[in-house]
Amino acid sequence: MDKKVAILQSSYIPWKGYFDIINMVDEFILYDDVQYTKRDWRNRNMIKTGNGLLWLTIPVKNKGQYFQKIKDTTISDAKWQRKHFQSIIHNYSRATYFNHLKDYFENLYMKIDERFLSKINYHFIKSFCKLLGINTRISWSSDYRLVGDKTERLAELCRQAGATEYISGPSAKEYINERLFQENGIKLTYMDYTGYPEYNQLFAPFKHEVSIIDLILNEGPNAKNFMKSFKQKTLTH
Repeated sequence: MDKKVAILQSSYIPWKGYFDIINMVDEFILYDDVQYTKRDWRNRNMIKTGNGLLWLTIPVKNKGQYFQKIKDTTISDAKWQRKHFQSIIHNYSRATYFNHLKDYFENLYMKIDERFLSKINYHFIKSFCKLLGINTRISWSSDYRLVGDKTERLAELCRQAGATEYISGPSAKEYINERLFQENGIKLTYMDYTGYPEYNQLFAPFKHEVSIIDLILNEGPNAKNFMKSFKQKTLTH
């Protein structure tokens, strides 16, 4: 039986491409047994504002902890939720579906009680999957036994998960060893992030590389029409 798997590090309120990959596979593995990287997507993402792009960043404890793993990274300021929610209110109050989703976002932000970054990211990823109607199984790399170097770990995770196809982000082409997947009978496919259609976005010019929050608040139930994975599923069924 065919099984598609994707493996990505957890990210805070990721962009639409991240959710497209989740929706394209049967199991999505959060790869959190790797080193936390500063000034990356792990604890921050961008939203649109009238003054350009704004980073929403979760403050974390990482000073002097150069080798700590993503799964061990904790927050350093419990007030981040209210600040981020207020930024969303301020910049998206005129979005088409803001009033419909304001209470949902308030509960999403204000009722989370978690100090580990990965668990926070998981909370948001699962919540947005629910809004988008994505039912893919989401697991953790710690659910499996990790061995070998970077590429060997990915191939081994796929093997243990029973994958017949691995969908990878395009940047992995720089380091991935395709032979390891071939030896395990796993088809290797790279995600194509080009060709996304523009939607009704506030504050020109249009930017694709912003948080999924932007698409959801501007397009609501129509958000699927501006993502690739839903169209592909329609074509294959």
